[in-house]
Amino acid sequence: MISRHIPASSYLVPLGALALAIAVQLFGVPGGHSHAWVTVLVSLITLAILLVTVFVVLEHAEALAFRLGQPYGTLLLTFAVTTVEVSIIVSMMLHGANNPTLARESVFSTVMIVCAGVVGLCLTLGAWQHHQQDLKRQGTSAILSVLTALTVLTLVLPNYTLSTDPGSFSTVQLVFVSFCSVLLYASFVFAQTVRQREDFLDESAAYAGIHAGNQSNRALFANAIFLVIGLVGIVLLAEQVAVGIEDGLAALNVAQSDSIVGAFIATLVLLPEGLAAIRAALNNELQRSLNIALGSALATIGLTIPAVGMASIITGRQLTLGLSAGDTVLLALVLSISIHSFGTGRTTVLTGMVHLVVFIAFVLLLAAP
Repeated sequence: MISRHIPASSYLVPLGALALAIAVQLFGVPGGHSHAWVTVLVSLITLAILLVTVFVVLEHAEALAFRLGQPYGTLLLTFAVTTVEVSIIVSMMLHGANNPTLARESVFSTVMIVCAGVVGLCLTLGAWQHHQQDLKRQGTSAILSVLTALTVLTLVLPNYTLSTDPGSFSTVQLVFVSFCSVLLYASFVFAQTVRQREDFLDESAAYAGIHAGNQSNRALFANAIFLVIGLVGIVLLAEQVAVGIEDGLAALNVAQSDSIVGAFIATLVLLPEGLAAIRAALNNELQRSLNIALGSALATIGLTIPAVGMASIITGRQLTLGLSAGDTVLLALVLSISIHSFGTGRTTVLTGMVHLVVFIAFVLLLAAP
């Protein structure tokens, strides 16, 4: 047994995911109309294993996060989730016909789900439990300023450039925006971990109690190993999930399939972090909750856009990043209410309800554009 601190499922699931991924990559899945049921069955099994593996991987990441402490633990969770999302987006970009808007839809969905849905639930449930909650305005304002710059540069600016078609960047522009994304995110990480570290700390007794219960070095080493194994399995399984989702939507002639697929990817990878953020809010650790939630949105743009940009340049596939007019309005709305919500340093149930209403509007327009 690896460690008495780690249940069997925590290391069997990543190993099983990696084994299935290698088998699918080596032997493939029978194609053709006569084997359509096999493709569907394998895709469903793969999706189920992928979902379970995501949660198990994030459990290992969270165990390491508690040992590392704030804010390094939160960054580890964010990097793990972003690795999953980048792998799935790139796999789906390279599968079949070119789908230039998939990355845009996934990134936009992530921002809306985080800033409207996850943050709305955190503020509403946290305030319902504790009447009102306080946060550090310096840290939260820093996150929002970087998030605003990243979203406008990557999702709005492409609609107003002149070198290429509306909504897209030229190669030089894409390289420049990708560099700016990495630079801004790296600057944020430096501020969060070194220069202004105290602005992002949630000095909560609840978190301190969890942090005090450190695991043994042997258990933490096992967490690190199975975190890597699980992430490799997820990366390899992403291609099979991409095949099933895209082929299924194509067979059903679903309109705006990229929007649905992008929202699915964002929901898939944000589930563990979203639950972690909600738990933190219920424990009256609002700043840590916002660090987890908003940090995942920052990492999504700051790391995903450069990755898909590089894939686009290397493969020659077109990449469309500019949002439609309706999505631009929703983005501006959720960013503006976030600035107002966190400007006072105190949140209530009403604050959370405003975010949830915007999230409901996003879901409605996704289903009925």
